[in-house]
Amino acid sequence: MSERFPDRYRLSVHVPFALVGAIGLIGFLLVAMQHWRRGTVVLGLALLLAAVFRALVPEERTGLLNIRSRAVDILLYGGFGVVIISIAMTIRGLFG
Repeated sequence: MSERFPDRYRLSVHVPFALVGAIGLIGFLLVAMQHWRRGTVVLGLALLLAAVFRALVPEERTGLLNIRSRAVDILLYGGFGVVIISIAMTIRGLFG
C-alpha cells in the first residue's frame, strides 16, 4: 500500500509525534496562562500518550517517538508522565 501512496505514508509516520507535540503545546500554553496544574497534567498526559503510541504502533511508523529501544521508551515516557501528573496533583498552591 505504501508503494501506491508514498507521500501519504511518509506523512502518516509523523502523526503520533504530531499528536503528542500538539497536546504538549496545549499543556505549555495552559501553564503560560497561569493554569499550571492543568497544564502540567496535560503535559503528563502527552507523555502517557507517547508511551501508548510507542507500545502499540509499529516501529517503522512511530517517527520521532522512536528514540531508544521500545521497552526503554515505554518505561521512560510512562514513568515521567505518571511522575509529572502525580506531582502536579499533590503540590498545594501558595494560598491553599
